Amino acid sequence: MGRLDGKITIVTGATSGIGRRTVELFVQEGARVVATGRREELGRSLEAALGKDKCLFVTADATNEADVKRMFDACLAKWGRVDCLFNNAGGPAPVGGIETVPVDGFDAAMATLVRSVMLGMKHAAPLMMKQGSGSIINNGSVAGRRAGYSTSMIYSAAKAAVNHLTVCVAMQLGEKNVRVNSISPGGIATGIFAKALGLPPDKADSYAEAMKAGMAKAQPIPRAGIVDDIAKAAIFLASDDSTFINGHDLVVDGGMVGGRLWTPHQEGVKAMRQAFGVDEV
Repeated sequence: MGRLDGKITIVTGATSGIGRRTVELFVQEGARVVATGRREELGRSLEAALGKDKCLFVTADATNEADVKRMFDACLAKWGRVDCLFNNAGGPAPVGGIETVPVDGFDAAMATLVRSVMLGMKHAAPLMMKQGSGSIINNGSVAGRRAGYSTSMIYSAAKAAVNHLTVCVAMQLGEKNVRVNSISPGGIATGIFAKALGLPPDKADSYAEAMKAGMAKAQPIPRAGIVDDIAKAAIFLASDDSTFINGHDLVVDGGMVGGRLWTPHQEGVKAMRQAFGVDEV
């Protein structure tokens, strides 16, 4: 028996990376999924692989309200309800110092990263409040919790907005038994890092595997994060195992934001002892 048996779900940004894997695992756990994204060819391949009785792909831009409304309408037309929304759609933001940030790039990033989340919640809320149940999951980031964890300060600011908006909406919808939580990934090997540096999406996604070795050193757990780590966290928050969790940011980062790494810190202490001529204890 799957943890999501009977659940009707929507996943945005589902054509690659975290979103695509989440759709696959949601279906494995018994959910029916409306998968959305802008890259129709990739979306149709996901739909075909999982079967239209389990996965319906809807081409949609998560920053466009008409598209967002259409994806909810498609879900209701096919399955009659929405039990879970995973606001996963995202993308890179301008890099560089604050003095170099282009206004159009800033606005585009805020639309992709924040407006999309707001629109998803706006259109999920009435349906879930009427049902008296539901789970909304927003994709945040450790970059929204600590400065310096993204190549883009604008990305960090946008994710901080997502994390706080999550809590604000949770306080409202929780009164109707609708839960709103976020997941903050750490270093997850996907194409988003290459996209941030300017590679087109089709090429950026192919670099995910090559990034794992370097990312394995960024946190105490000695491996890179993978998309399954986030997809499985989303399964937990979508399931009935988390019905008393609301307004929470679930950090999935291998301990990255916990503090300074132990071994490099101890090596620094050893170097200072040697410099001061102090014997080790």
